[in-house]
Amino acid sequence: MASKFILGKVSETNLRGVRPELVAVVRRAIELTSVDFRVIEGVRSEERQRQLVRNGASQTLNSRHITGHAVDCAPLVNSAIPWNDQSKFKAVSDAMFQAAKELGVRIRWGGDWNENGRSNDEKFYDGPHFELRRQEYP
Repeated sequence: MASKFILGKVSETNLRGVRPELVAVVRRAIELTSVDFRVIEGVRSEERQRQLVRNGASQTLNSRHITGHAVDCAPLVNSAIPWNDQSKFKAVSDAMFQAAKELGVRIRWGGDWNENGRSNDEKFYDGPHFELRRQEYP
């Protein structure tokens, strides 16, 4: 069965420079997802990371985005990102983890930093963020 969603031009542009293992996960996830999503950010500069920390949108200067080990994928509902609907971000997460499992890639989600299967205990919920695990992809 053909996927009902595809990665658009913005997403493909934002995947440039991202590690191939993670690009493969994103491309497979768009085929599996129950909710459309867009790659809103891939590789970012150190200056952009510093600005995000200053703005409170990130908590670290040691971001996996700088090295191409992370992407931000946001759900799209009627062409808009439903920032306050964690269930939509969880749906993207489900597709990302299914794709990662199929491809044998280990990822971590910013909606469950401590990897206990819950998002309601996170001090800093970052629903769009997916990264290759440091242990396997230094």
